Amino acid sequence: MICTLTIARYPRYMGFVGIFSMAIFHIPLFINKQISFYKLMGCGKNGSFDKTPDWRQWAVLSVYPSTSTPTPIPIPAFLKQWYRFFNAEVFTIWLQPIEGHGTWDSKEAFGKLPKQTDYNGPIAVLTRATIRLGKLSSFWKNTPAVSHQLKDADGLIASVGIGEIPFIKQATFSIWESKAHMKSFAYNMKAHTQVIRKTKQEDWYSEDMFTRFIPLSSKGFLNGKQVIAEKA
Repeated sequence: MICTLTIARYPRYMGFVGIFSMAIFHIPLFINKQISFYKLMGCGKNGSFDKTPDWRQWAVLSVYPSTSTPTPIPIPAFLKQWYRFFNAEVFTIWLQPIEGHGTWDSKEAFGKLPKQTDYNGPIAVLTRATIRLGKLSSFWKNTPAVSHQLKDADGLIASVGIGEIPFIKQATFSIWESKAHMKSFAYNMKAHTQVIRKTKQEDWYSEDMFTRFIPLSSKGFLNGKQVIAEKA
């Protein structure tokens, strides 16, 4: 199984193009028989869970279950032409899911995965959740501190906040130099460990998912910076 995550950033004053793409892109992705699961998402401004949308930046996640080759899968032709026509800055990363748990819209989006493996190289992480309506206040009160610490985390290559529904269905995608760096942030940073504890104690989520990937290759620029993310 191979997955792709594409982040497109449109020129200033053209964020409406991204909004339209969230409706139009359903057609070529839905009819693509190679894709078993996909999501069209907006982005937050601060590289993590964020209440403030970035109207210029939009994301597409696609899962190709029958593909095992590390050769990069081309972006669907219609999407590629759309990005080119509207002069979008595009970043795509190709990923192999290796560890995880949880569901996305009641589906095991990346198949059945072990919770842990012995892989220790460069790693990408997707954390997503559907927040209970009654827990929104508590969630958004506690997450800004985590976002602030994430920016300066040792070993972080890049991160982006993505989501399907503002405030409610949120996700963070991050790329790390190694699993050790990722775990150091996850389990040693005070704000993050506090949020993990409150998540369980207060039952913030009606559904959540945590998945780790081997970054196979990447191409393009993310927020004006070239991101090199691939297996060593």
